[in-house]
Amino acid sequence: MDKLKWIFIALTVLLVGCSSSYSNQSLVGQVLPTFSGQTLEKQDVSMPDLFGNKPTLLLVGYKQDTQFDIDRWLIGLDMTSTLVDIYELPAIQGMFPKMFSSMINNGMRRGIPKELWGGVITLYNDGEKMQAYTGNENPNNARIILLNSNNEIVYFYDRGFSVGALNNLRTALAGLE
Repeated sequence: MDKLKWIFIALTVLLVGCSSSYSNQSLVGQVLPTFSGQTLEKQDVSMPDLFGNKPTLLLVGYKQDTQFDIDRWLIGLDMTSTLVDIYELPAIQGMFPKMFSSMINNGMRRGIPKELWGGVITLYNDGEKMQAYTGNENPNNARIILLNSNNEIVYFYDRGFSVGALNNLRTALAGLE
């Protein structure tokens, strides 16, 4: 029993010790830095090169629970016929998730239709870099990042889905046309 107790303590320290808290940021006007990740199709990609100098929307999540917020954004975008390239970016920090990346990715593959796998890019090595860049306070809220054709952030939102935020995003997107 004593051995199990120490294993539990070690795992707890590993989980808690590998996650850092970063203040939320205001990113409008900044150029998106380079991030690397892997699609659920197992292709290594580098952003923003992947986006091909066209408006792109990034839905960034830090926890499994963020998927609820991302799904609301996706439904709102679909219901309003918003046309823009969209990528989901699970940005995971810490050594523990990296060790179980195959298991995590397989879990995501089971819940996401195969035709969408190319649009889901998991950031393991750069997950903490993304969290530090955007901030990770209120981690259940997705980070919504709209890039123009020069990879400059023209819209950023991190307070959870709302119709008003969706309308503001659509206005920002219309300004890019």
